Amino acid sequence: MARRGETLELAVLGLLHESPMHGYELRKQLNAVLGWGRVLSYGSLYPALKKMLRAGWIAEHVEGTPAGVGVSRRQRIVYELTDAGDARFTDLMSEAGPSSWEDDNFDVRFAFFSRTDMEIRLRILEGRRTRLEERLERVQAQLARTQQQMDRYAMELQRHGVESVEREVRWLSELINAERTENTEAPAPWAPEKRKPLNSKPTD
Repeated sequence: MARRGETLELAVLGLLHESPMHGYELRKQLNAVLGWGRVLSYGSLYPALKKMLRAGWIAEHVEGTPAGVGVSRRQRIVYELTDAGDARFTDLMSEAGPSSWEDDNFDVRFAFFSRTDMEIRLRILEGRRTRLEERLERVQAQLARTQQQMDRYAMELQRHGVESVEREVRWLSELINAERTENTEAPAPWAPEKRKPLNSKPTD
């Protein structure tokens, strides 16, 4: 299972891959992407940023300059991805092992699926579906064994859990079918060149 710190690292690199951000905006976007059911604190974010700064994956610069005598604009630290960070993000997104489809990591990986090759996307989606089908089988078997001992509220909670997993399995199957359909369609001869990442630099 992926450690939460590694998932946070992937989310930060993915967001900065799209554009530089200051700490407040980065924290707000992370709360939307991570989906952990709680607010990410600055006490968790800034140690992770400092670790990535030391590793050379991100850089920081101060935004805002003095506005005049006795008056100054508030200065903010802006974080941006380095070339090393871009390579690190690419390496993380190329992984398709069990940790990529676990609960703590799958949502973040899915949020940046456009940066992932189709074969890797399929492996992750299929792995996630298999994992949920195994979970669903266990829960249904447990429910069948213990339903006589449960009160109505415990039973409803179990049914809600089963229905939630069933919905995600159907959703994953639809995504997998769409990926396979896209993979079998030959590209049109006039198809445009693949768009470069937002932070790509022109070559000499």
